[in-house]
Amino acid sequence: MLAEVEEITDLSQTEENEMPSFNHSYICNRVLRQLFENEAIEALPELTLDIDKGITPDISVFEKNTIKPNFLRDFVRFPEMPIIAIEVISASQNIQDLLEKAELMVNNGIKAVWTIEPFSGSIFVTTKAGEEIFHNQEVESENIKVDFKQIFG
Repeated sequence: MLAEVEEITDLSQTEENEMPSFNHSYICNRVLRQLFENEAIEALPELTLDIDKGITPDISVFEKNTIKPNFLRDFVRFPEMPIIAIEVISASQNIQDLLEKAELMVNNGIKAVWTIEPFSGSIFVTTKAGEEIFHNQEVESENIKVDFKQIFG
């Protein structure tokens, strides 16, 4: 019984450490608003992808014509890879861990991963070619743009 309580406590502490913060939620919302203006894509929040044991980026961006829901059959781990995955760093997260996660996603077929660091207004873009860092400016990958000046001011 004591082991069960410790396990539940450990699980709740892990979930608590990974809980998105206000800034995290705000930035995701603002990025999604801009992405929704692009009729050629579908931007889906918190979709678990079939990578490793399941990886869930904050936002997954697909070309609109490549995915279609089947309301009779759902996926716990979505098998198709987005063209872009977006991660927003929360106060409780380590940037190095998210950059390693970005590399794993790119190695599994995602063309670009944007890792957003709110404190400095930095956007790390990871692709097969390597990493680039942008600061509070428009970022574009695969003809998909987000103007981070509108988000960070």
